[in-house]
Amino acid sequence: MATQLTKDKFIKEIFDYENNKEWKFEGELPAVIDFYADWCQPCKMIAPIIEELSTEYEGKVNFFKVDTEAQQELAGAFGIQSIPSLLFIPKDGKPQMAAGALPKESFIDVIEKELLASGTEA
Repeated sequence: MATQLTKDKFIKEIFDYENNKEWKFEGELPAVIDFYADWCQPCKMIAPIIEELSTEYEGKVNFFKVDTEAQQELAGAFGIQSIPSLLFIPKDGKPQMAAGALPKESFIDVIEKELLASGTEA
């Protein structure tokens, strides 16, 4: 299951944006973060996909959710202007943002090529 992130948890487990200007991922595994809101229909469409993938990639990729209504500062820190917005974070390297409701195949494509492919440049 995807883990709900608060600002404090995000700073501890993902990236301390308050103290670091350069990206420094704190996680042990690559991650996908879903920035969503409860009222957002496209967000509701991808929620089951996120849950399926969190099971399928268990132990390989961590999945997180950020409620942009409850965590406005966190959403603002990443310039989230449309939801759903998805942050794909490789173990090493820079994260990539994607906006909109992606089909499951697109998630799998990014996860396999960008997050799990070892030794390749993104």
